[in-house]
Amino acid sequence: MCSGVLLLLDAGLTLAWQEPVSAFMAGREQTALQHELDGLDKQVDADKRSLAPLESLADAKGRLKQLARLQRRRDGDGDPVGRLKMPSIGRSYVVVEGTNLGDLRKGPGHYPRTPLPGEGGTVGVAGHRTTYGAPFRTVNKLKKGDQLEMDMPYGRFFYRVDRLQIVKPNALWVTNKRKRETLVLSACHPLYSAARRIIVFSTLVRSEAK
Repeated sequence: MCSGVLLLLDAGLTLAWQEPVSAFMAGREQTALQHELDGLDKQVDADKRSLAPLESLADAKGRLKQLARLQRRRDGDGDPVGRLKMPSIGRSYVVVEGTNLGDLRKGPGHYPRTPLPGEGGTVGVAGHRTTYGAPFRTVNKLKKGDQLEMDMPYGRFFYRVDRLQIVKPNALWVTNKRKRETLVLSACHPLYSAARRIIVFSTLVRSEAK
């Protein structure tokens, strides 16, 4: 009787918001990941020193690109990459490297075959909508003109939402390279189904070094 009531309660919470047990686990993972992310400052300082001889030859954009490449070489599956901020919907999460099941249990995952912010091209990030903290639960509420930010150990990158689009699960074209650097967010659609994907396309409008 008691277990039945708990199951119904869990199901109700999932429908209303998100699955509570995995949400708790994801919350703990996010806290640990933030500590790891904070610890990358020393590595970034070392990277900057290694680029010092090139400072007179490379502009700020070029240096950010080099720093991003150095980080991408180090990142392994499940490692913290940076923090994605979505202020218009009140969400902020540490992004990890990789999009397999284990990676996405920690938070949004960076598609390994796409560049990091600052490298140019299309940066791809996927996330759950109903389990493990449901980081992308309300991405459907993002609107054209909303700001997204990728706060990386080596710099901050600000994107402007261009459009939302519903596509098939095999629509690999969404991460194709475009004229300007693009951030693409991907999640299952509709809620509680993997029949489609909701894609948020946004264009880089500004970047700054830390």
